[in-house]
Amino acid sequence: MLLMPGFLQVAYYYYFSSQVRRSITYGDQPRNRLDLHFPANIDEPKPVVIFVTGGAWIIGYKAWGAFLGKQLAERDIIVACIDYRNFPQGTISDMVTDASEGISFICSNISAYGGDPDSRIYLMGQSAGAHISSCALLDQAFKEAKGEKGTCWSVSQMKAYFGLSGGYNLLKLVDHFHNRGLYRSLFLSIMEGEESLPKFSPEVKLKDPSAKAAVCHLPPIVLFHGTADRSMPPCASEDFVDALQSLGAKAELVLYKGKTHTDLFLQDPLRGGKDDLFEHIVAAIHAGDAEALAKDAKAPARRRLVPEVLLRLAGHISPF
Repeated sequence: MLLMPGFLQVAYYYYFSSQVRRSITYGDQPRNRLDLHFPANIDEPKPVVIFVTGGAWIIGYKAWGAFLGKQLAERDIIVACIDYRNFPQGTISDMVTDASEGISFICSNISAYGGDPDSRIYLMGQSAGAHISSCALLDQAFKEAKGEKGTCWSVSQMKAYFGLSGGYNLLKLVDHFHNRGLYRSLFLSIMEGEESLPKFSPEVKLKDPSAKAAVCHLPPIVLFHGTADRSMPPCASEDFVDALQSLGAKAELVLYKGKTHTDLFLQDPLRGGKDDLFEHIVAAIHAGDAEALAKDAKAPARRRLVPEVLLRLAGHISPF
């Protein structure tokens, strides 16, 4: 409720802006839909961010990425927000399958919408979406390492992967989530039983003897996490980066001191002005593009959507 002034403005953009194309069908399953957020002018092929939103595997929805889509579109980047089946409509394997099919659709069709499919596609996930998207990315890398045929996309098409406040080893998170209110029985139902936790834990999968061959296929990986995150402990990203680096992957971790689970994705963007996470992502996407970097340097400061007093109150009462 405290953040409602900002949410209403984003909702108005989402439902009424001509720069948003909502609910494009990418598959034949329920909720196989995605939203596209476009820059004001598409005079040449634009870089594309495929975004998988969070929501504790239960309340994820493509519209949660509308604010990110709006902000990145202002920097000449197309954003595709993928929806996927939530529990109980689906379990984790359904979610990963949906994400992979959404990625495949974008890779095959984004050129028709003004995107650049030639090594300018970036994959990003937030919270549960970071877990789901990392599973899809690693599964595809393992398939390619084994020469298997699958969905019509390749990890080589991803310029980089950005994981925001994600969890990558479910075995280490069961007790943590139980203590935070996502009770063990419910969590194990979402993850298809305790025996399936290693299968859907990217960090654990890296211990497989064939992992080194799969890791060679992965794009550069950047994980972002707040040190005060109570929903998804920052060690989740730290451990995953260590595991990736140990196998020779190009992976790095960016920690934000004192930031919570929602600060990086909600409060800070709603605050307007300079946002280190946003600028980091934009700089990575526009790296090597002198014209885009010059435009970024001249970009106006982002507008504040919520008064500071409300943001501070929201941060004070937020359980995340």
